[in-house]
Amino acid sequence: MARFIKVLVAKPGLDGHDRGAKVLTLGLRDEGFEVIYTGLRQSPEKIVQAALQEDVDVVGLSCLSGAHSYLFPKVVGLLKEKKRDDVLVIGGGIIPPEDVPHLQEEGIAGIFGPGSSIGKIAEFIRENVRERAA
Repeated sequence: MARFIKVLVAKPGLDGHDRGAKVLTLGLRDEGFEVIYTGLRQSPEKIVQAALQEDVDVVGLSCLSGAHSYLFPKVVGLLKEKKRDDVLVIGGGIIPPEDVPHLQEEGIAGIFGPGSSIGKIAEFIRENVRERAA
Protein backbone atom coordinates (compact mmCIF):
# COMPACT_ATOMS: atom_id res chain seq x y z
CA MET A 1 0.00 0.00 0.00
CA ALA A 2 1.41 3.38 -0.99
CA ARG A 3 2.20 5.82 1.79
CA PHE A 4 0.64 9.26 1.73
CA ILE A 5 3.00 12.19 1.36
CA LYS A 6 2.81 14.14 4.61
CA VAL A 7 2.98 17.96 4.44
CA LEU A 8 3.29 20.48 7.26
CA VAL A 9 2.07 23.98 6.35
CA ALA A 10 3.34 26.72 8.65
CA LYS A 11 3.24 30.50 9.06
CA PRO A 12 6.59 31.56 10.56
CA GLY A 13 7.04 34.91 12.22
CA LEU A 14 4.54 37.60 13.13
CA ASP A 15 2.55 37.58 9.90
CA GLY A 16 -1.15 37.54 10.80
CA HIS A 17 -2.70 36.68 7.44
CA ASP A 18 -3.26 32.99 6.74
CA ARG A 19 -5.95 32.72 4.08
CA GLY A 20 -3.45 31.47 1.47
CA ALA A 21 -2.01 28.90 3.87
CA LYS A 22 -5.52 27.62 4.66
CA VAL A 23 -6.42 27.41 0.97
CA LEU A 24 -3.18 25.51 0.31
CA THR A 25 -3.87 23.15 3.21
CA LEU A 26 -7.32 22.24 1.89
CA GLY A 27 -6.13 22.08 -1.71
CA LEU A 28 -3.28 19.72 -0.93
CA ARG A 29 -5.68 17.51 1.03
CA ASP A 30 -7.90 17.41 -2.06
CA GLU A 31 -4.80 16.36 -4.04
CA GLY A 32 -4.37 13.33 -1.77
CA PHE A 33 -1.72 14.54 0.65
CA GLU A 34 -1.91 14.24 4.43
CA VAL A 35 -1.64 17.86 5.62
CA ILE A 36 -1.05 19.42 9.02
CA TYR A 37 -1.49 23.19 9.48
CA THR A 38 0.32 24.67 12.49
CA GLY A 39 -1.47 28.04 12.59
CA LEU A 40 -0.21 31.59 12.83
CA ARG A 41 2.91 33.08 14.41
CA GLN A 42 5.11 30.00 14.64
CA SER A 43 8.81 30.20 15.44
CA PRO A 44 11.23 28.26 13.24
CA GLU A 45 11.99 26.07 16.27
CA LYS A 46 8.30 25.21 16.78
CA ILE A 47 7.88 24.48 13.09
CA VAL A 48 10.81 22.08 13.08
CA GLN A 49 9.62 20.47 16.31
CA ALA A 50 6.20 19.85 14.72
CA ALA A 51 7.83 18.54 11.52
CA LEU A 52 9.87 16.05 13.54
CA GLN A 53 6.96 14.97 15.72
CA GLU A 54 4.71 14.44 12.70
CA ASP A 55 7.51 12.84 10.62
CA VAL A 56 6.63 14.91 7.55
CA ASP A 57 8.03 14.70 4.05
CA VAL A 58 7.46 18.37 3.21
CA VAL A 59 7.41 21.68 5.08
CA GLY A 60 5.52 24.45 3.31
CA LEU A 61 6.24 27.92 4.68
CA SER A 62 4.10 30.98 3.98
CA CYS A 63 5.28 34.51 4.69
CA LEU A 64 3.74 37.85 3.77
CA SER A 65 5.68 40.01 6.24
CA GLY A 66 9.00 40.28 4.38
CA ALA A 67 10.91 38.13 6.88
CA HIS A 68 11.23 35.17 4.48
CA SER A 69 14.95 35.76 3.88
CA TYR A 70 15.64 35.02 7.55
CA LEU A 71 12.83 32.66 8.57
CA PHE A 72 12.86 30.19 5.66
CA PRO A 73 16.64 29.47 5.82
CA LYS A 74 16.40 29.21 9.61
CA VAL A 75 13.88 26.35 9.25
CA VAL A 76 16.15 24.60 6.73
CA GLY A 77 19.14 25.00 9.05
CA LEU A 78 17.29 23.59 12.04
CA LEU A 79 16.12 20.59 9.99
CA LYS A 80 19.73 19.95 8.98
CA GLU A 81 20.85 20.17 12.61
CA LYS A 82 18.29 17.47 13.42
CA LYS A 83 19.60 15.29 10.54
CA ARG A 84 16.38 15.75 8.59
CA ASP A 85 17.71 17.37 5.44
CA ASP A 86 15.60 14.83 3.53
CA VAL A 87 12.53 17.02 4.23
CA LEU A 88 11.52 19.05 1.17
CA VAL A 89 11.06 22.72 2.11
CA ILE A 90 8.97 24.98 -0.09
CA GLY A 91 7.90 28.58 0.41
CA GLY A 92 5.20 30.94 -0.64
CA GLY A 93 3.77 34.35 0.00
CA ILE A 94 4.87 37.78 -1.09
CA ILE A 95 8.45 37.10 -2.12
CA PRO A 96 10.22 39.51 -4.48
CA PRO A 97 11.75 37.76 -7.50
CA GLU A 98 15.21 39.06 -6.57
CA ASP A 99 15.02 37.10 -3.28
CA VAL A 100 14.33 33.74 -4.95
CA PRO A 101 17.95 32.83 -5.87
CA HIS A 102 19.13 33.44 -2.29
CA LEU A 103 16.31 31.30 -0.88
CA GLN A 104 17.07 28.50 -3.32
CA GLU A 105 20.77 28.63 -2.37
CA GLU A 106 19.68 28.31 1.28
CA GLY A 107 17.74 25.12 0.55
CA ILE A 108 14.23 26.24 -0.29
CA ALA A 109 13.38 23.86 -3.12
CA GLY A 110 10.45 25.78 -4.61
CA ILE A 111 8.92 29.23 -4.29
CA PHE A 112 5.24 29.76 -5.10
CA GLY A 113 3.80 33.25 -5.14
CA PRO A 114 0.25 34.54 -5.35
CA GLY A 115 -1.66 32.93 -8.19
CA SER A 116 0.29 29.65 -8.10
CA SER A 117 -2.12 26.81 -8.70
CA ILE A 118 -2.62 24.05 -6.16
CA GLY A 119 -2.10 21.55 -8.98
CA LYS A 120 1.31 23.05 -9.83
CA ILE A 121 2.39 22.94 -6.19
CA ALA A 122 1.15 19.36 -5.76
CA GLU A 123 2.98 18.29 -8.93
CA PHE A 124 6.20 19.93 -7.68
CA ILE A 125 5.90 18.09 -4.37
CA ARG A 126 5.27 14.72 -6.04
CA GLU A 127 8.26 15.19 -8.34
CA ASN A 128 10.66 16.39 -5.63
CA VAL A 129 9.82 14.62 -2.38
CA ARG A 130 12.40 11.99 -1.51
CA GLU A 131 11.30 8.41 -1.13
CA ARG A 132 11.65 7.07 2.39
CA ALA A 133 10.97 3.71 3.91
CA ALA A 134 7.41 3.59 5.26
